[in-house]
Amino acid sequence: MIKSTNHQDYQKLIAWLKKSRLEKGLTVRELGEMLDEPFQFVSKIENGQRNLSVHEYVQYCEALGIDARIGLKVFSR
Repeated sequence: MIKSTNHQDYQKLIAWLKKSRLEKGLTVRELGEMLDEPFQFVSKIENGQRNLSVHEYVQYCEALGIDARIGLKVFSR
């Protein structure tokens, strides 16, 4: 069971999200604006200081223009 942001599968998922953001050439500030959240929201997620809910995860993927199902495959490997 995953209870923290330190779990290796959760870290793989967050690394995938961060890599996707960087590949799109977006800063944490720009992604935060796209999500209508302060940039600290993105920063805390990427630094493992905050968990994403399922709803937030889907919104995050939509903002990045990536398929959330791919991230779930990354997560479950």
